[in-house]
Amino acid sequence: MVGHAGPSEAGVLPAAHEEAHGHGSLAALSLAALGIVYGDIGTSPLYAMRECFHGPHAVAAGVGNVLGVLSLIVWSLILVVTVKYLVYVLRADYGGEGGILALTALAVPGHAKAQPSRFRRALVLIGLFGAALLYGDGVLTPAISVLSATEGLKVVAPSLERFVVPMTIVILFGLFWFQHRGTRGVGSVFGPVTIVWFLTLAALGVSQVVQEPRVLAAVSPGYAAQFFMHNGKAGFIVLGSVFLVVTGAEAIYADLGHFGKRPIRLTWFGLVLPCLLIHYFGQGALVLREPSAVPDLFFRMAPEWAVVPLVILSTVATVIASQAVISGAFSLSRQAVMMGYLPRLKIEHTSAREIGQIYIPSVNWALMLATIAMVLSFGSSSSLAAAYGIAVTSTMAITTILAYQVTHRRWKWPLGLSIGVTAVFLVADFSFLGANLFKIADGGWVPLAMGAVVLVLMTTWKRGRTLLANRTSQRTIQLSEFMQKVRGNGLETIGRVPGTAVYMSSTPDLVPLALMYTTRHHHVLHERVVILTIRTDEAPHVPAAERAWVEPLGNEFWRLAAVYGFMEDPDVPSLLRHVAELEPRLDIDPRQATFFLGQETILAGEAPGGMAEWREHLFSFMARNATKATKFFGLPVDRVVEVGTYIEM
Repeated sequence: MVGHAGPSEAGVLPAAHEEAHGHGSLAALSLAALGIVYGDIGTSPLYAMRECFHGPHAVAAGVGNVLGVLSLIVWSLILVVTVKYLVYVLRADYGGEGGILALTALAVPGHAKAQPSRFRRALVLIGLFGAALLYGDGVLTPAISVLSATEGLKVVAPSLERFVVPMTIVILFGLFWFQHRGTRGVGSVFGPVTIVWFLTLAALGVSQVVQEPRVLAAVSPGYAAQFFMHNGKAGFIVLGSVFLVVTGAEAIYADLGHFGKRPIRLTWFGLVLPCLLIHYFGQGALVLREPSAVPDLFFRMAPEWAVVPLVILSTVATVIASQAVISGAFSLSRQAVMMGYLPRLKIEHTSAREIGQIYIPSVNWALMLATIAMVLSFGSSSSLAAAYGIAVTSTMAITTILAYQVTHRRWKWPLGLSIGVTAVFLVADFSFLGANLFKIADGGWVPLAMGAVVLVLMTTWKRGRTLLANRTSQRTIQLSEFMQKVRGNGLETIGRVPGTAVYMSSTPDLVPLALMYTTRHHHVLHERVVILTIRTDEAPHVPAAERAWVEPLGNEFWRLAAVYGFMEDPDVPSLLRHVAELEPRLDIDPRQATFFLGQETILAGEAPGGMAEWREHLFSFMARNATKATKFFGLPVDRVVEVGTYIEM
């Protein structure tokens, strides 16, 4: 046996990430993180506070309510973003990576390899639902962000209102169309533009606070308590609008692997948090002075001459925020594919230097159509705000639950400490979630429905692949039994021809169906046969030294197993070059070898132990539309032979 394959140690930054973070200065990484990580949360001032006093569940803009809402905003930013994400959740990195799927793998280790208990299956299921809900966020964030920016045209001239929706659609179409070009060029200006944006927020805030400095008293949590006492149920429902100030906090954890903890924290404490606080205080000051400004609160903060430049700047800022969410959807989709929860998708790398910059056409166009549909259906950012937030609050609550599992089971915190910390965050999470539930009838059902659809797709694909593997195993034999026949001349009627054949197999202990059919029907084998199995590890990255495992089986048969992290893309030609360094006798030129792939045609049936018939048809549809294994594994297209078979589910 040559080489070794195994998971990398959790919590240890992989070499690739150390190198990436090491070569980039702290200042450069912080600048890059500013636009990507905080683009979404940084554009919340366009609509968040306005909805507290203007939306369908608004409260009156009196002094007590303004100070109460401001206090809720301040402490939401401190408790949810600063304490929960920056201090607590950010510690739960898995091999340097973050995000809901990484947290699920960290909280439920080994769930993909063994038959998990009901509790562990439930944890995996809620983790998947949290990931599925993020697709709804990927649809609503570009819609509400860009729409809220273009609505500034109404402040410039009321007659321009009819152009708001068409212009929003044009901008969104351009944004999604540009994705195939990659974000590297745009990314170089993300940070500087976002600095200008946050400094502008602070300047607008200061200009208002100096006229109403009493709003600074809202830093006291007592005003938040009084707000609830005076407003009762109406005050609780307003929490759904207050929550809009922290939407985007999930990006802090999801983008951990791209930038590291220090740049993310430095940027938040050094620029983002102070600018946001100052700006929200400024909005509160304007509401106190001019309650009539609430419908156009953000743009009314600027002097008349600055409104047009502010509309342009806010539009650019929302495009940046939307770009970050779209890129996050691509990354999430790749993770789901590699972990076996979605079929193979066409993944294009848009940068030769940055591995994280990918483009997935099917996800991109699906998001675009859904986003434009949201703009056309709701028509205004205020209406969209009614649908926005419930998906994110659900994901945040799920993050807290999974984080508890990590602290208690993996980090070995005392039970009392884990429960206490979790309880504090769950009170905030469930309060926001409860307030957002009142939005369901006003459109909050939309992201929930999107999440439910994605969850059904994920679970159907995972279950279908398991059933398919079981059905396939019934048609083949153990590899050890096959090799006994080879060594005992049990295959004396099989001829050997020059060359190397690589048979792709999902199970290393079984004979691939393509190999079974080759020997059974053609009675011929190549002089060298390699059975290649590629699996995905629960860790995000696998060190090169642990990539491959080679075993000679005799008679020029070889078993080759390779493992990739769920943030890595399998590349068979590169793998074979790597294996040649480990085992010189297995020096294979991909351009001369022949690759045999099994091509299953799924038939919905009534075989025992299967899925519901509609799910079997859905699985069959997904399988037919999956990206071909040839492209997914980087195989030379002119060296591939596909062997088809029909399998009844």
